[in-house]
Amino acid sequence: MSDESEPIAPSEATIRPISHGRILKLMAVIGAAGSLTGAVLVSVSFGAGVAIGCVVAFLNYYWLKGSLQRIFEQAAATGERPRFLALQYITRYVVLGIVVAIFYVTGAVSIVGLILGMGSFGFAVVFEGLLNIFNGPASSGQIDR
Repeated sequence: MSDESEPIAPSEATIRPISHGRILKLMAVIGAAGSLTGAVLVSVSFGAGVAIGCVVAFLNYYWLKGSLQRIFEQAAATGERPRFLALQYITRYVVLGIVVAIFYVTGAVSIVGLILGMGSFGFAVVFEGLLNIFNGPASSGQIDR
């Protein structure tokens, strides 16, 4: 026996990066199920709020994704550290706040349902994590063999 340990040879499997596609699909399923369940069990206004909140969450996701993509592309093109464009991020939150305020003031939909719908991305991420914990990365398609 020696005191030196031999490195473990990498296995045949390689790990793929997590795709946002599955999280977005889960988000859509959670939003649809939440809006339908909310409409049946609580009220139509609540269900509509969840549905609209889910749509707002999708728009928010793609807006943030586009903003970050532009920043990274600019950094790759110039090779310089990108300046933090705080105005874009603040604008995004202000717009989201205005959307919530409009629905609150008009009373068109349940504000609780709207906010729950806007949280659908977070719920989808948690659900994806639970799926990975209980099923393992191999069953979720993250490992190529």
